[in-house]
Amino acid sequence: HLCTLDTNHEWSGTHQEWNDGGMDGFVLANEGWDGNKLSMTADPSLKKGDRAMFWYDERDLPFYYDLAKTFAIADHYHASVLGPTWPNRMYVYAATSFGQTTNSFPDISAYPYPANDAVILDELEKRHVDWNLYTDGVPSAGVVLSTAGASRWDGRRINSDIATFMSQIAAGTLPAVSFVDAKNTNENFDGNDEHPPAQIQIGQKFVSDVIHALMKSPQWAHTALFLTWDEHGGYYDHLPPPAACAPDDKQPILEKGDTTVGAFDRYGVRVPLIVVSPYAKAGYVGHATYDHASITRFIETKFKVPALTKRDANADPLMDMFDFTKATFATPPTLADPPVNQTETDFCKANFN
Repeated sequence: HLCTLDTNHEWSGTHQEWNDGGMDGFVLANEGWDGNKLSMTADPSLKKGDRAMFWYDERDLPFYYDLAKTFAIADHYHASVLGPTWPNRMYVYAATSFGQTTNSFPDISAYPYPANDAVILDELEKRHVDWNLYTDGVPSAGVVLSTAGASRWDGRRINSDIATFMSQIAAGTLPAVSFVDAKNTNENFDGNDEHPPAQIQIGQKFVSDVIHALMKSPQWAHTALFLTWDEHGGYYDHLPPPAACAPDDKQPILEKGDTTVGAFDRYGVRVPLIVVSPYAKAGYVGHATYDHASITRFIETKFKVPALTKRDANADPLMDMFDFTKATFATPPTLADPPVNQTETDFCKANFN
């Protein structure tokens, strides 16, 4: 089916899946995990841990497969942390999770603006580089800033909805740096952020809409889009994450009762990365090791902004994904349509709360 019960991607669960490089703890970590989210009439076998071994292919996700084959992808792009959503999203904006291992706000009281940068947005703002966040949910930058984002830059408006994004992209008025999120406040069967138990084709359709709008935009000729996912979600991968540069001296802040031994000196499990741009290398597979701080580093390289932590200072800035001497996709390619199977959507609705 095109949806599953959620899989374990917490700090402790991910370390169990990793198992000191064995990559053999996925079924065990997910046996019965989140089982209370099943409907009363659902097949109990949907709680089995082997769901972590499932995958989707080009019959399920034809747009994603076509996008990946057409543009440039990375086969060693990792989440930044062996842990859950928020700490990994923090690395895109801050190149650290400030010690967080759970979906909790960090203490950024030691990072007042403009004296001390907490996020890449601080440097962009100080250097008068226009930027904005777009979502119908909550901007991912909020996992670092919490409510402080509303006043951090003298009350500057920092986020807009997807309709505004689409109108600006059509008009060619997007800012120099844009962050686009799915609606991460809807984690139900019909959500477009692909978080289980969402019908995954709904998220594919959202991404397709964004990318097709970009390719029709007057700004297409000068744009690079990075498509990635925050973490592995608890699904299987065979490749052990390698060692990474620790971003700072902060030690893991563990949830009460969690005795998991770990640190921030290792990447998380791999996630996809697709680079969509006129200058992306056609059908290219980059083999260098990247993580979310590589996107941060790309922005820093483009706008000559200093690094935030040791992690982004040592991150690969993804330049090998491009050939800036020629616009291979000056004329946007035709890509497969993104189907949304209504029968599968009905199944997801019926089986998951």
